[in-house]
Formats: sequence, C-alpha cells, structure tokens
Amino acid sequence: MRNLLVCIAALLAVPGGNAQESSGVLTAAVENLVAANRILAAQGILPGYGHVSVRHPDDPGRYLLSRSIAPELVTAEDIVAFDLDSVTDDSRGYSYYLERFIHGEIYKVRPDVNAVVHNHSPAVITFGIGGTPLRPVFHQAAFFLDGIPIWDYRDFGTADGALVHTPARGERLAEALADRPAVLMRNHGVAVVGSTLPMVVGRSITLEQNAQMQSDALARGSEIVYLEFESETPGSDFERAWDLWKRQVEMP
Repeated sequence: MRNLLVCIAALLAVPGGNAQESSGVLTAAVENLVAANRILAAQGILPGYGHVSVRHPDDPGRYLLSRSIAPELVTAEDIVAFDLDSVTDDSRGYSYYLERFIHGEIYKVRPDVNAVVHNHSPAVITFGIGGTPLRPVFHQAAFFLDGIPIWDYRDFGTADGALVHTPARGERLAEALADRPAVLMRNHGVAVVGSTLPMVVGRSITLEQNAQMQSDALARGSEIVYLEFESETPGSDFERAWDLWKRQVEMP
C-alpha cells in the first residue's frame, strides 16, 4: 500500500484542484490501467509485448503508461505519467517503451480519445501484410464499419525497421489513424483507440476475434456476407464485459 501511495503522489503533480479528490480519481485510473494490461495479456492480445495507456484524469495534456515491462506483470508501482511529447519527469530510473510516441501523438490530435492500445495480435497482423481489407463480420465489430487504414513504415525507408520509435513516426501514424477507431501498422501490428479503457480493451479483443473469423471464411473460399448497417453506429462500450474481465484477472 505504501508503494501505491508513493506512486500516486508522483503522478499527482497537477496544479490546482482538490488534492484528495484528484488522488481518488487517479488511484481508480491507475488500478483500471493495471487491470487493462492484465486483461489484454490474459486474452492473448498483449502476451509479453505491446502496451496500453489512458489519458491522465486530471490533466488532458498527460497520459499514464507502464514502464517497459511485460503487460501481465504490470502493477500500480510501474505506472508513469508522460506529457504529450512522451517525455516524463519521473525520477525512479525506469526504462520506457520505445513506441510510447504512438500514444502521445494520438492524444495530441484526438481529444475524443482517452485510451490507446498497441498490440501485435496475430490474426490482425495478417490484414496489414496483404491486399485484403479487414472488414467487420459480426455485430460487435460494428465500430469499424468505415474501415481501418494502414500506416506503412516504409514511408520512412527500411533502415530503422518498422517501429514507431520517434515523434515523427508517431505523428504520421496519428495522421493515418485520422478519425478512425484503429490503424493497422504494416508488418507490425495495430493501434486501437477509444473514449474509455473498457472500450479500447473490448475493441482490441474484438478486432482479433473478427480477424480470425474473416480469415476462416476467406480460407473456406465461400462468399462472405459482411456486416451492414443503415446508419452509423459507435458499437459497444464493452462496460458489461469489462466487469467480467476485471474479475477474471483480480489478484488474490
């Protein structure tokens, strides 16, 4: 408990406001971020690699992200606050994810986004390496009816690989994302966004499920009936499933 209090104190460096109230809100945000890491690890979306962040509840100009550690091992003490340039003044000597710029650059241009996931879910990756677009095939996937764009690291050349490890690459990724709920990353993975942690976790899980279903249907070679709606829909907020997922990963 003492370590958690020290962690919250370090993250609470925001001028103004009620410190006690802010501390409670921040504690909840940190606990939910830890849960999101563990849920996505348990669901096979972040098995050892990848990361999930949430916008700082007291300061929209900052976000919370774990230090560089396997998602299934994340605790509250591992959470670090970054500004939108993905710089931190944390003094604990941690190492940080190289691709934290994915998060900061998206938060800069998308005020509607409060949570971001970057993952390498296998079935989703297959749609970032070929010409067949990822399309929704079941109702939970309605959130990407308008399609998913692809960011291509080769626009920067191939000398530095496919990682989004610089602000410039993060900025271009955010541009490719535009107003969509996700962006595929060529030969790499995907970045998923949402207005809440439950939403971004649910969307990440659903994208992998949809990609598996679509791949199975394509392999059978039969005609596929893709999801159709008459009007635009944001899809599920995944709040009901979130409660179940949290309970499944609760620590004893």
